[in-house]
Amino acid sequence: MKVEAALAFGGNIGDPVAAFAAALKGLRAHPDITLGQLSSIYRTPPWGKTDQPEFLNMAVLVETSLPPQDLLAFCLELERAGGRERRERWGPRTLDIDILTYGDAIIDQARLQIPHPRIPERAFVLTPLAEILPQRLIGGRSVTELLAAATDETIRRDDIATDRLKTLLAS
Repeated sequence: MKVEAALAFGGNIGDPVAAFAAALKGLRAHPDITLGQLSSIYRTPPWGKTDQPEFLNMAVLVETSLPPQDLLAFCLELERAGGRERRERWGPRTLDIDILTYGDAIIDQARLQIPHPRIPERAFVLTPLAEILPQRLIGGRSVTELLAAATDETIRRDDIATDRLKTLLAS
């Protein structure tokens, strides 16, 4: 049985759009994952560690028969293939993939928490997620409601990056 999962993509060094495209192609090629709806790409200020370049962020829906731990392992593999090096918390990265939701599962493990515990405070996650999953309930509130409470006017849709991603995925 397949479960719908929402993923967040982010990156701010190298070529994040190319890293997103490679990861999306990797998801699409996996036999136990069906790639679903993609949000636009958004430019967002850094969060946590603010002395670094702005980020590109997007959200992705997938359907998968992988257990959540295996989906996480595959996402980490895609990050490594995209050049991700974990040097500092909230630091610059080529590619970051977070599992935001996995069906209605609630998981609280050392390496995996679903729904992602910081969704409500992160407009850079909520903005693209609201584009593809606005009525999804997280902690009893819809993504749209959470976004209204966390809106950040500095987050903006990047039409050029979004169009480039579409071109890269078509090739």
